[in-house]
Amino acid sequence: MRTISYFTTVDFVLFALLLVASMVIGLYYALSGGRQRTTQEFLLADRSMKCLPLSLSLMASFQSAVAIVGTPAEVYANGTQYWFIGCSYILGLLIPAHIFIPVFYRLQLNSAYQYLELRFCKTVRICGTITFIFQMVIYMGVGVYTPALALNAVTGFHLWGAVLATGLICTVYTTLGGLKAVIWTDVFQTLVMFAGQLAVIIVGVQQVGGLSDFWRKIREGDRISSIDLNPDPTVRHTFWTLALGGVFLMLSLYGVNQAQVQRYLSSRTEKEAIMSCYMAFPCLQIALGLSCLMGLVMFACYGDNSTLNEQFFTSKDQMVLYFVMDMLQNFPGLPGLFVACLFSASLRYG
Repeated sequence: MRTISYFTTVDFVLFALLLVASMVIGLYYALSGGRQRTTQEFLLADRSMKCLPLSLSLMASFQSAVAIVGTPAEVYANGTQYWFIGCSYILGLLIPAHIFIPVFYRLQLNSAYQYLELRFCKTVRICGTITFIFQMVIYMGVGVYTPALALNAVTGFHLWGAVLATGLICTVYTTLGGLKAVIWTDVFQTLVMFAGQLAVIIVGVQQVGGLSDFWRKIREGDRISSIDLNPDPTVRHTFWTLALGGVFLMLSLYGVNQAQVQRYLSSRTEKEAIMSCYMAFPCLQIALGLSCLMGLVMFACYGDNSTLNEQFFTSKDQMVLYFVMDMLQNFPGLPGLFVACLFSASLRYG
């Protein structure tokens, strides 16, 4: 039976640097500019954000640790059919860009719920606000718990201690630096997230024997899925449930979700807000592609010999972390980089 490896000193250093960098960004914006003294600066970044950092922040807002560990596990077990959810990103971003953003921006609102009150009444605004809070509390709980479970698996760090630490760090830099700190921390954490995933993919392909062996193994394992046009809604994943059903998911996230609307409203101009939505499309495709590739690399390394059969392996959520620690144990720093990648995704929900 395999034995799982644990963090080295280099891994701990890389992980600590991520947390320190996030805190520094918050402190910088707390001590610079208007020092978050006005509501507009704290909540809307003084309406001064450019489209590039805004687009990365839009992508990062809902690219959670759940997706980073869940998508590779899905592809490892069931193939690349899930990849077709990327088709939903087209309409899911075009509609908000040309229907939702112009309305919100031209009304110069602070939140999506102000629109509900203008369009309907205060009661509808309160109901919408309570629903959003309820949904985000549940979502944040899952988003923070996942990397905490990962950290516990590879370092032995107390599970709830990791949850509390994540929440504390996120609360501090958000409270001190306002929306500017949140957006620029998102940019930094997105780069860390991409670097961690890319490093794991590159080293994993090398461990398999190169691109040719990697491609041969995933084809022999029947993990490259064609478009499934089966209209049966009870099938696990089809083109219709992913590409069309995913549009409604995208509209809920990028059309009316307060976390995204607040970012749109922080843009310097309406045109830049729309452009940030366009620029989020390739960012989301890259994030989805990297997560799916990780699942394929995992299959190329393990085949059908599921690591779930290992005695120390208790949850499907730990599959990706097991892969990272098992295959990359001879590369000090890479496990730390990947766990930093997971926490980069979770720090947005603390």
